[in-house]
Amino acid sequence: MLGSLGLSSMEELFEVIPASMRLAGGLDLPPGSPEPDVRAHMEAYAAANRPCGNALVCFAGGGAYDHEVPAVTRSLASRSEFVTSYTPYQPEVAQGVLQALFEFQTMVVRLAGLDVANASLYDGSAALVEAVNLATSATGRDTIWISSGVRPAWRQVLGTYAGGTGHDLVELPLADGSTAWPARPSPSTHPPAALVVAYPNHLGCLEDLAEAKALSMAAGALLVVAFDPVAAGILRSAGEWGADVAVGEGQALGLPLSFGGPYLGLFACRRQHVRQMPGRLVGETLDLDSKRAYVTTLRAREQDIRREKASSNVCTNQTLMAVTAAVQMAWLGPAGLAEVATRSARATRYCRDALLGIEGVEPLCSAPVLREMALRVPVDASVLVERLVDEGFLAGLALEPEYTGGSPDGLLVACTERRTRAEIDAFAGAFAKAVR
Repeated sequence: MLGSLGLSSMEELFEVIPASMRLAGGLDLPPGSPEPDVRAHMEAYAAANRPCGNALVCFAGGGAYDHEVPAVTRSLASRSEFVTSYTPYQPEVAQGVLQALFEFQTMVVRLAGLDVANASLYDGSAALVEAVNLATSATGRDTIWISSGVRPAWRQVLGTYAGGTGHDLVELPLADGSTAWPARPSPSTHPPAALVVAYPNHLGCLEDLAEAKALSMAAGALLVVAFDPVAAGILRSAGEWGADVAVGEGQALGLPLSFGGPYLGLFACRRQHVRQMPGRLVGETLDLDSKRAYVTTLRAREQDIRREKASSNVCTNQTLMAVTAAVQMAWLGPAGLAEVATRSARATRYCRDALLGIEGVEPLCSAPVLREMALRVPVDASVLVERLVDEGFLAGLALEPEYTGGSPDGLLVACTERRTRAEIDAFAGAFAKAVR
C-alpha cells in the first residue's frame, strides 16, 4: 500500500493528521498484561468520568437533555430483533424493523404537523443540511436565510457543507431573543431558497413564526423550522405555523446523553416535496396474499439510482435510535409527552425564579421560554460552570459571544421533568455561593 502511494513509512501516511491529534508513544499499558488487569486498568480510567445522573445533577441543555428513559423503552429497544437487524432492503426478513420505522415516521409526522417523514437521519444538524438541500433543489436557488437562534453547532455543520456546495448562508441576528427578520425581501439581494428558524430557539425562546412565514411567502421561499419534539407536545406544531420542512434532534425521545451520541435526526415535509426528501422512507403495502406488509419505497429518490437528479447522498438512517424513539413515543402517548413538556416548563419556571433572586443574575432576554433559559451572571460563565461541577451540578452551557455582545457572562440553563424541587433549591444555593 505504501509503495502504491509513493510513501516510505506509516508515519508519512499519517502526517496529514495534526500531531496534536495523533497517539504518541502507544498505549500506556505494560506488555503482556492479562485480561483482568487490563480491564481493571481501563475501568479506573472510566471511573474518572462524572456522568450526569450519578455524579452530577444536569441543568445543561443546548440540544441534548437529561430526560427520563423508562425501563420499558430500554427493554424493548434492546431486543435482539432490533439490535441485530441490518438492512431493510430485504423486506421478507425485516418486517418487524420496517413496521417499527413506519410507526416512527407516523409519530414524527404528527409531532411536526406535516404530511410525510423519513425513517430518520444521523442527527439534528444533518437533518438541517438535508432540509437546505431540499429547498435549493425545489427552488433552484442557492441563498439561505438562517436565524442566529438556530443551534451554533448546527450552523457550523451547515457552513461546512455550504463551503462545498456553494450555498450562500445569510445569518440574521436575534433581538431580545427573537429573530430580526427584514420587513420584506430586498430587490437588490438574491432571493432565498429557504428561511430557517428554530422553535424554541437556542436561547430557549419561543418566537412568533407568523412573521417568518409571511416573509417566506413574499420571497417565494420554503420555511424550514427546527423544532423540539418534546416542546411539540404542548406547542403549536411546525406545520400549523406553515412550515414546509421541519427538522429536529430526537435525542430527547428516549435516548441517553451518551457523551454526545449516537443521536437521531428528525425530518418531515409536505407531500409535494416527497420525491426530494432525503434518506430512507418506509411505506405500507400488500403482499401476494393481500396481507399488510412494509417496504422501503420511492427509492428512485436516492443517489444510488438517480445520482444526476438526487438532492442528497444519504441513503440510510439511524434504525436503532429511531426504534427507541418510536417505543418512547408510543409508551408516552400524546398525554404523556404533554406531561413531560409541562413538567419541564414548570421546573424551568421554578428554577428561573430561584436564580433571578440571586444578586447579579439577570435574564438575557424577555421573550417567553419553555424548558431552557439564557441568563447573565456576574462572573465568567465558564468559570461558574467549573465551580459548580465541584458542587455536584452541571450548571449549564456558557453561551457563545454572539449572543452576549462578546461578553463571557451568558449562561444557558435547562430543566427537564427529572429535576425535582429539592435539586433546584440545592442548585440555587450552590449557584449563589459560586457567583460571589
